[in-house]
Amino acid sequence: MTKTANKTRRAQPKEVRKEQLIRATIKCVAKHGLSGITVALVTREAGLSMGIANLHFESKEKLLLETLQSVTDEYAAGQTSILESADFPSTGAKIEALLAFDFSPAVIDKNKLAVWFGFLGEARSRPTYQRICSRQDSMAEESIAALFRLALDEAGDRVADADLLAAGYIALIDGLWLNALVDPRRLPWDKARSAARHYLASAFPKHIALAR
Repeated sequence: MTKTANKTRRAQPKEVRKEQLIRATIKCVAKHGLSGITVALVTREAGLSMGIANLHFESKEKLLLETLQSVTDEYAAGQTSILESADFPSTGAKIEALLAFDFSPAVIDKNKLAVWFGFLGEARSRPTYQRICSRQDSMAEESIAALFRLALDEAGDRVADADLLAAGYIALIDGLWLNALVDPRRLPWDKARSAARHYLASAFPKHIALAR
């Protein structure tokens, strides 16, 4: 066996434990909020020792930062796979796929949303959190605006502003996620998705059907 293979085998368990700690942090943030998080709570949730947590993250702050980065990276990867794909038969189909993704089980998972909004609430006073959250929003807004611009061009719409529509869509999705998370009886997920579809159908009537 080569030295590279040996190194890979030794590294793999560390990556697995690191992922366990991040997943445990997501659950703990959902249960206790950011202010209630301790490394002891996380290690207990993960079934790992304090020593392992300190080995991988050195501090609670680094653990929290990597957890936020993990959640945003996971969302960004799924969104990018849609927005940069050339496999959709039409622009409308790509917009439909974006909507479906934003309300897919992996995205509207209550624990992940609790993490996102928990960090977002602290972003104003924590520059490191703000940079991660803002970077994701900026990248998403540019890509979605490009998609919306294409839809407007195809429809011959020279009045609507794709940049504003993209900013509105992102703000709407964030608001729907938050309201459905906080009060799912008032705003169940199917109603939240219908509200987002209504917005898209109003903006792109030639691409998106109002009722679905």
